[in-house]
Amino acid sequence: MNIIGHWINDEVIIKENSRTQAVYHPSTGEIGAQVALADANTTQDAIAAAQEAFATWKTITPMRRARILFKFKELLEQNIDTLAELIGKEHGKILHDAKGEIQRGIEVVEYACGAPELLKGEFTKNVGSEIDSWSDFAPLGVVAGITPFNFPTMVPLWMIPMAIVCGNTFVLKPSEKDPSAALFIAKLLHQAGLPKGVLNVVNGDKEAVDTLLSDSRVQAVSFVGSTPIAEHIYRTASAHGKRCQALGGAKNHAIVMPDADLDNVINSLLGAAFGSSGERCMALSVAVTVGQEMGDKLINGLKKAMQTLKVGAYHDNDNHFGALISQAHKQNVQAHIDSAERQGANIVVDGRNPHVAGYENGFYVGATLIDNVTPDMDSYRAEIFGPVLQVIRVDTIAEALILINQHEYGNGTCIYTQDGGTARYFCDNVQAGMVGVNVPLPVPVAYHSFGGWKRSLFGDLHIYGPDGIRFYTKRKTITQRWIANKESAIFSMPTL
Repeated sequence: MNIIGHWINDEVIIKENSRTQAVYHPSTGEIGAQVALADANTTQDAIAAAQEAFATWKTITPMRRARILFKFKELLEQNIDTLAELIGKEHGKILHDAKGEIQRGIEVVEYACGAPELLKGEFTKNVGSEIDSWSDFAPLGVVAGITPFNFPTMVPLWMIPMAIVCGNTFVLKPSEKDPSAALFIAKLLHQAGLPKGVLNVVNGDKEAVDTLLSDSRVQAVSFVGSTPIAEHIYRTASAHGKRCQALGGAKNHAIVMPDADLDNVINSLLGAAFGSSGERCMALSVAVTVGQEMGDKLINGLKKAMQTLKVGAYHDNDNHFGALISQAHKQNVQAHIDSAERQGANIVVDGRNPHVAGYENGFYVGATLIDNVTPDMDSYRAEIFGPVLQVIRVDTIAEALILINQHEYGNGTCIYTQDGGTARYFCDNVQAGMVGVNVPLPVPVAYHSFGGWKRSLFGDLHIYGPDGIRFYTKRKTITQRWIANKESAIFSMPTL
């Protein structure tokens, strides 16, 4: 059985007697490999490699760093099929969806290539008599990223390019459930000319994470995952004096107004709710219909449209979405559907235990539609993270906003309407970090920043974009004057 190792100092490392964990192919349910789990010593080796590389890397000009990323972008595009195959095998994501994930990551690389402009700081001449002042953006040092299973390429690419182009060195701890894509990225960066030790990858579990959080050489930690873990990461990193951004879970609502274009609503909800098997933190998992008539129309329209959806193996691009990441997660998603049914909701389209010919042992849940959901149901409060769309019916937009604003998560949301006043009212009053108007997945482009509100984000800064530059740098403001003549001491506060 193949053992997947770590990437430290530009070498694949597999230590003897390492603990290992199975890496499954979700489409078939078979074990594809074993991944070595880094202990504290292995993780410290990666940190030490990054610390040594930082001394030189921080002195490299932003333009030279950017040129490495330009080459890296080219290599990503050349190897997109290989990378998509790795994602599909270990995550279960359909290849067309995997390529979309990679492209969104490439866009962050493109943004980071603008480092000479992004890092040039500010300058003011003559802030006082013959006194100039300017700011520099200095790197932090060794920084770490802990990334989830659902986007094994995109989320690491949200972090790595931004961090290293700012002059930091990086230790990545990807999900141990689908680790191969991260290692492939590291090899492409090496091929692009990234110096030894600037990027290191350790596969592992809690022991590796705890080491990254506690080691004093790590200056900042970026995390994307579930809310309970995000809160733990943030509190632990902060207690050890580290800068931290920890993006957590979501329960994203879509308000469907009576004037919405129903055909477009249905088509966009299909992709937003069931794409990537619902394993997206921006998946639309709740439709809130305003008015009884719209509720009936939406349910009937979705029920008919969902008959054409195909779930299946990752390599068949005719499939709309693939398997869930694990058997345990499949059981968890089905348990949420069971719970909704027990508590009085109506299972309109039941995706539990679908038959996928030739892949009977894969971790599949089909598209599921649940009507008459209420806010007190366990399935509504939880982030199901599967291909499940719940429908709640209300009478007014005010009631819909109360639902969204009272939920503990505030990641993303959207409204479907043809009325500008309604859209403006919604945007002004909804409590979520990313808002769409007739846009079901309002994921910011690479030159904006991604992040939620409430218990969807712990920390002050969002990820990538302008906030990414701020997160991975510290400002140094320099005030300079050259004195030509001897002056007397001044004891009052200097002013303009």
